[in-house]
Amino acid sequence: MSGAEKRHLAVASVTLGPWRPAAVVGALGGGVSLALHLVHGHFGLGVLTGALSVAALLFFCVGGAGSVLGYSSRGGGRDRRIRRWARSHPWQVACVPAAMMFLTDVVLRQVLTGQGFFGSVWTGLWHGAVVAAVVGVAGTFGRSRA
Repeated sequence: MSGAEKRHLAVASVTLGPWRPAAVVGALGGGVSLALHLVHGHFGLGVLTGALSVAALLFFCVGGAGSVLGYSSRGGGRDRRIRRWARSHPWQVACVPAAMMFLTDVVLRQVLTGQGFFGSVWTGLWHGAVVAAVVGVAGTFGRSRA
C-alpha cells in the first residue's frame, strides 16, 4: 500500500468519528473555560482565544479517539474495512486530528491575539501533540482490549 493510500485511509477513518458528540463536548469545555475566566474577572481576546483553543482541543480529542475506537454518530455497519484499518493503525489516524488542531490553533492565535507567528506555531505544535497522544494512546489501548 502506498503512502498516499495510507493518508487517504487515515482521513477516511477520521471522517467516520463521532463528530456531533465531539462538538458538544468541545462547546461545553470551551464554555466552562470562558466562564471560569469571567468569574475571576479576566476578559479579552486572549481569554476568548484560550477558551476556543480548549474547545478545539476537546473536539479533536473526542472525535479522533472515537474514530480509532470505532464509535460513530452515524449508525450502520458499513465501512467495516476502514474502521478495522483505523483500529490497526491508530497513530497514523491520530495525525489527522493533530494536524487539524495545529492549523486551528495557529489561525486562532494569529487572528485573535497579538502573539507572534513562532509563538503561535509552538503553541499549536504542542496542542497538536496532545491530540495525537490522546488519540494514539486511546487507539492503542482500545485495540489491545478488543
